[in-house]
Amino acid sequence: MTTTNDMTEETANPPKKKAHIVPLIILACAIVAFFALGGADYLSFETLRDNRDAILEWTHTHYLLAIVAFMLAYHVAVMFSLPGAVWLSLTGGFLFGTTQATLYIVIGATAGAVGIFLLARYALYDFFHAKVGKTLAKMEKGFQEDALSYMLVLRLMPLFPFWLVNLVPALLGVRLSIFTIATFIGIIPGAFVYASVGSGLGAVFDEGKTPDLGIIFSPEILTPIIGLAVLALLPVLYKKFKNRGKA
Repeated sequence: MTTTNDMTEETANPPKKKAHIVPLIILACAIVAFFALGGADYLSFETLRDNRDAILEWTHTHYLLAIVAFMLAYHVAVMFSLPGAVWLSLTGGFLFGTTQATLYIVIGATAGAVGIFLLARYALYDFFHAKVGKTLAKMEKGFQEDALSYMLVLRLMPLFPFWLVNLVPALLGVRLSIFTIATFIGIIPGAFVYASVGSGLGAVFDEGKTPDLGIIFSPEILTPIIGLAVLALLPVLYKKFKNRGKA
């Protein structure tokens, strides 16, 4: 016999599950709309090259609005995992210079990363752990113990797609504060490199060339970044060495 409480619980659960699905539906619709409306064509080298004078004039005329619009565009691109973040970084360097662009990129990207992190935590965490929680319980515990170090390494080293590094920590229970701090600090070197490349786009346009997007993988750039990643891992290595000594 079904009691009133059981019926109430049964009718309450479906809306809760549906509520968790709504953000995912919105995200999927936004991505489909982006490609359907040709958004990918606007985030390209050709678009920036062909419209550089108009973009520069508008930026100089509405400088503060341009800064806000740029950070908002970066936020949306990261939040919805849209392609073209590299070209946004180059555009930032072209419009604002290396130092300022780096700051705006880091703020916009961090805000977008936090947005998708919270969405994944809200919409996917319970489902993910219900399916594979036992399998990844040990991994989750280990990751959380040294979350800041691991997050810094994942941000500093371009080993995995940016969107993936936004999702996995949310599913592994990483604290929002640690995720935000590690993201803000960890993406500074990469943002600086691409903003620096963007600041020299004027000469690249005049020469009819295209920028070298693989510059971040050159030894003179990648070696210091690897060094920073190793430094970020030192607390983890020290803890493991100390625990092994006790054992």
